Amino acid sequence: MKLLIKGVELNGVATDIYIENKYIKQIGPGLSVAADKVIDGSRKAAIPGFVNTHTHAAMTLFRGFGDDMPLMPWLEEKIWPNEAKLTKEDVFWGAKLACLEMIKSGTTTFFDMYHKFHATAEAVEEMGIRAVISSACFDHFQPELAEKSKQTIQKLYKEMDRYDKRIHFSVGPHAIYTVSGELLQWADTFAKEHNVPIQLHLAETEGEVENSVKQFGATPVRYLYKLGVLSPRLLISHGIYVDADEIRMLADHGVKVAHNPASNMKLASGMHFKFKEMREAGITVGLGTDGCSSSNNLDMVEAMKLASLLGKVWRKDPEAVTADEIFHSATEAGASFVGLKAGRIAEGYLADLSLVDLNMPAFTPNFNFISNLVYAANGSCIDTVICDGKILMQDKKVPGEEEIMERAAQIAYNLMKR
Repeated sequence: MKLLIKGVELNGVATDIYIENKYIKQIGPGLSVAADKVIDGSRKAAIPGFVNTHTHAAMTLFRGFGDDMPLMPWLEEKIWPNEAKLTKEDVFWGAKLACLEMIKSGTTTFFDMYHKFHATAEAVEEMGIRAVISSACFDHFQPELAEKSKQTIQKLYKEMDRYDKRIHFSVGPHAIYTVSGELLQWADTFAKEHNVPIQLHLAETEGEVENSVKQFGATPVRYLYKLGVLSPRLLISHGIYVDADEIRMLADHGVKVAHNPASNMKLASGMHFKFKEMREAGITVGLGTDGCSSSNNLDMVEAMKLASLLGKVWRKDPEAVTADEIFHSATEAGASFVGLKAGRIAEGYLADLSLVDLNMPAFTPNFNFISNLVYAANGSCIDTVICDGKILMQDKKVPGEEEIMERAAQIAYNLMKR
């Protein structure tokens, strides 16, 4: 398909963007090209699609359920017992709702760790978004469960041919307190052999750090270092409780970090995320929302604001996390996690982009577009979303969105009744 966006604002200048198939082919004013569809970009600004580097998509079903609780009681009393009841249909509709929500707020790629891998993948396939999906892996330090996890990972990897290339496979060991060192080492070897990423929750709470020292004789990052599993394939989510030496270890091994300000604040896990130190050390830091049960929405525009404000306030430094830096984390930095040529609007890049509605109070006046986007707007400012060269939303409308919301709500109510 050939798309032409006419007269859209890009870096403060009105221009045209020509898209052919999956890629941005040409950018410039007054382009004279034939297109299958022309989009009027007047009073709109073009931005790269957001990359949500950590979420649990189908947890939209748990939105507003088990709020205002500490992390471990929330997991053990509210989340895990109900997740045990999930069917493939539940996860499919929960993931479909998540894709809808992400599209409507400008996300074109997300990283996911959850149960029922194929249900999420099928939802992503239908919705047209891009995703890096892992099946949550637990062995609870039991060898028989470790073997079962290995078999599951190998089986799922072999079944990836059924999906569009927008859908990427990753390995998803849950955390160091639910996954044995032996299974973590196996996952690292598997990821290296197959050139796929690993997603892992790490250093999220003070309790996790204390227990890691008691159980393994080392803090979480040092424990992974001892296991030999720090690598450029590893993406750690949260990473709040790390010291200067651990930041150096992460940087030296090319480990990526996903910052999740909303869930960290809501669960009171911690606020001292060392965004500035990590960036200065050379660590690629992406931005995530986490799942809707712990952050309540998947709005990356809101996540940018929370991350920037949180990074400023605990340091008492208004320059600590700037709007430009956090916008980069929410776009190009996240895309680089898996080598996607995305996160920028430039010729030769994937056509993953959004158009922002400038005809809103949040962009009036518009002295600094990125500042307004980060500090004044929310996801409702997104008018049009294009992923992989295809229009997923136009005029703030996604085809079939009413049915998705209705079905997902009914699925969620039925789940809780069970």
